[in-house]
Amino acid sequence: MPELLTRPALGRALLARQLLAERAKMPVREAVEHLVGIQAQAPKPPYFALWSRLDGFDPQELSLLLESRELVRLSVMRGTVHLVSDRDALQLRALTQPLHDAAVRTNLVKQLGGEDPGQVAEAARELLAEQPLTGSELGVRLQERWPGVEARALAMTARYLLPLVQLPPRGLWGRSGQPVVDTVERWLGRPLAAEPGVETMVLRYLGAFGPASVRDAQVWSGLTRLGEVLERLRPQLRIFADETGRELFDLPDAPRPGPELPLPVRFLAEYDNIILSHADRTRLLDEPVRRALATKNGQVPGTFLVDGRVRGTWKADTSRRAATLTLTPFGRLDDETEQALAEEGERLLAFATDGRPGPHPVTFAAPHPEGPA
Repeated sequence: MPELLTRPALGRALLARQLLAERAKMPVREAVEHLVGIQAQAPKPPYFALWSRLDGFDPQELSLLLESRELVRLSVMRGTVHLVSDRDALQLRALTQPLHDAAVRTNLVKQLGGEDPGQVAEAARELLAEQPLTGSELGVRLQERWPGVEARALAMTARYLLPLVQLPPRGLWGRSGQPVVDTVERWLGRPLAAEPGVETMVLRYLGAFGPASVRDAQVWSGLTRLGEVLERLRPQLRIFADETGRELFDLPDAPRPGPELPLPVRFLAEYDNIILSHADRTRLLDEPVRRALATKNGQVPGTFLVDGRVRGTWKADTSRRAATLTLTPFGRLDDETEQALAEEGERLLAFATDGRPGPHPVTFAAPHPEGPA
């Protein structure tokens, strides 16, 4: 019989691997690769994600890595924009291209009105060879050739079928700008991997998110048929079971702290990968919390952890001189927990404002009405 791992044990294994049980002394690029990328639909979340994970994180280090092309922002797992290293970009985009192709068939074929998506992608590639463009500019230029098709549908077809990188200053700390895109091959000067290693990707997923089931790995990646991959890998993995009897795969030597390991409070960024990277999220949050976090437009707010579990959301306002952080708990928090969150929240605001003099108050809103009692 496989060894049983309880929810607290699974949660602590996840947080240890995600550098959230204790901040790591690790270079930014190494951390991004260890995490197999960081969700990055918006520019700021990767900075907050790394602030919570790395000791002494300097946001300028991340910005410099984007400018030097050692880190890039492009759509990979789940068809969403991630911050990944240059070498991971070439591997992960090649591996996840099938789900991008499927998105065109599912969401855009009708809007294209019978036009060939492949021809749209090739036309987009030719336009981008002339100069990088924003998505709206690319759509308008493509519409000159296909005037009967909406510009947005043409631009989205190009986004899915081509590996497009969002160029700086998009994603730089303290800077802003519309997403201007170019192909990853041109930006990095190297082609996509011809034979990307799906086994390596799955092993790295286990190293950053495990122990995990086949379905967990598929939810994280957006790919299917990973059961076949894990069966091939089974001889070199350890097998566990969760409290429902579900089979879990793991690396033999990966950290699996005991369920009694004390955990600090932590703030997770918007869209943080650990919220989105398992089919079964009970190691991190209860079902009422999952429902409370779900939104119709797919946004995932910043959340905070208490004893390794999601216990509320946070929102920072840095637009005024006195920045504020508002915490909305799911249920009542005791005084000691509130104090710990307030202290960590003050540190978060100091980071978010580049040390701008305060005061920077941390306030607690009334408990979320849809959260657990």
